[in-house]
Amino acid sequence: MSALPDGSHFPALVLNADFRPLSYFPLSLWSWQDAVKAVFLDRVSVLSEYDTQVRSPSQSLRLPSVIALKDYVPTARRPAFTRFNVFLRDNFSCQYCLDRLPTHELTFDHVIPRARGGRTTWENVVTACSPCNLMKGSRLPHEIHMHPRRRPSQPSTWELQDNGRSFPPNYLHESWRDYLYWDTELES
Repeated sequence: MSALPDGSHFPALVLNADFRPLSYFPLSLWSWQDAVKAVFLDRVSVLSEYDTQVRSPSQSLRLPSVIALKDYVPTARRPAFTRFNVFLRDNFSCQYCLDRLPTHELTFDHVIPRARGGRTTWENVVTACSPCNLMKGSRLPHEIHMHPRRRPSQPSTWELQDNGRSFPPNYLHESWRDYLYWDTELES
């Protein structure tokens, strides 16, 4: 198959065999090259296509815009404890002042400080802005009257994906509309 002109991006939305995206945040996308390869290996079903084609000497193929895996891939029930997943659980908002900030301006706060025996777990870590984190320091919430707005807990994968729907990516192709459930208007 011939390559597309440089700078051409035709990502394919990847759905599981149950026709739900593998993930919302980040959105499960494959490059057009990976999508075409999966089509030829008969690993996916093409649900929607772009108008753009790729050609070989003997064939032409419209690029897939939405594909579904033929075999179901189980998703993890318990998401990994990562900085990003904590921020996503807390909607990228400080749990003390509720300011929503970009990730580079957010920190972890141990509700029960590590200096007081607190552990780095879903149930003890919340998202905080630097000023609130510094103000709380190594004190317990009742000592400084700073309590997280929500009690920290381990989210399910579904909860993280649901939160991720509040943060759609910069690019959403119109053919993806029937497979995604965003709170905001789709861009084309």
